Amino acid sequence: MQDFIARIVQWLHAMGIHPDADATAAVGSAAGQVGDAVSHAAARMDMPSLLALAAALGWASGFRLYAVVFVTGAMGAAGWIALPPDLRLLMHPAVLTASGFMMMVEFFADKIPWVDSLWDTVHSVIRIPAGALLAAGVFGADSASMGLVAGLLGGSLAATSFATKATTRAAINTSPEPFSNWLASLFEDGLAVGVMWLATQHPLLFGVALAVMLGVSVLLLVLLFKFLKIVLGKLKGFVGNHRAEPGGAAGSIH
Repeated sequence: MQDFIARIVQWLHAMGIHPDADATAAVGSAAGQVGDAVSHAAARMDMPSLLALAAALGWASGFRLYAVVFVTGAMGAAGWIALPPDLRLLMHPAVLTASGFMMMVEFFADKIPWVDSLWDTVHSVIRIPAGALLAAGVFGADSASMGLVAGLLGGSLAATSFATKATTRAAINTSPEPFSNWLASLFEDGLAVGVMWLATQHPLLFGVALAVMLGVSVLLLVLLFKFLKIVLGKLKGFVGNHRAEPGGAAGSIH
């Protein structure tokens, strides 16, 4: 931060603006206070806050992975939240650019009936492991055991939210009109951002909200069990074909 301030002062001098020593000291003091505030925010992340962050990363990754990566990295880069060491990679400009691009692609792909289901099928092998890894990253640098616990928690939550989203979309896509699909997709967009905000700002309230969302998920999966079987059949076929390709190619050689 001090190097950055020194560069700003040099640039001002080059422009013919010469701030006095008092002004420079005031800016340096303000920057120090910002740094202290960020450190204080990190220190205030107690166990409930960390658990809420891990659960939110896992849950939201199940239906909006790229938005979760981008929003989390952007909040960390802006200084709104203090990310754990293993998650600071999300603040890297290259990661923000890639996740932001994929977030926009997913935003539009998820609004097209049946394309959204195809998108979900392809990303079934990405979202759940990614949710587990992101959740594990909350504790990974400090505790391997807690990182494992968080990874299991995040993966399970990602699988639950993914199954709920895919099953609900399969049911909605049976309707000929596209408006219900658009509304469901926009709701998921807002839910992903809302979940991350609530987890980082009000972890205890997020815990209550997560319990409610899990209850609603179980209810929807029971009511839409017919569509759940369709989703599971598509996933089984997708994964089975993906695994069969190397064997099939080897068989053709012999």
